Amino acid sequence: MCIFCKIVAKEIPSHVLYEDEGYLAILDISQVTKGHALILPKMHYDDFRVAPDDVSGKCISIAKRLSFQLEQTYAPLGYNLLSNCGEAAGQSVHHLHFHLIPRYDETDGLVLKFNAADHPDLKKIADEINQKK
Repeated sequence: MCIFCKIVAKEIPSHVLYEDEGYLAILDISQVTKGHALILPKMHYDDFRVAPDDVSGKCISIAKRLSFQLEQTYAPLGYNLLSNCGEAAGQSVHHLHFHLIPRYDETDGLVLKFNAADHPDLKKIADEINQKK
């Protein structure tokens, strides 16, 4: 049983921010920023690729709700909402979950940097991807 399934089963304690019959939102024990939350379905899915669309959609809806609570509580300047899929992307717990990370300023502890490739052939890339529909 994965760690999130154990949290859902109340075998491991957590700090709950939201709970209903199918979903749970908790504080991440590794707070990247104050209020960093995890939103997950109670049913186990390895990642967003195998979960039904409505499951991911409900997680995002809960993240939206929590963002308003965080706004009223800590007044962050923005948010990152992400789900790591696969070890190469940093997924360490193979149970679908979304990180809702409040952002306070450029020194708040999280660095995301997208390095653009030099003049990529976007048409070729799009054509290659679209061949696999």
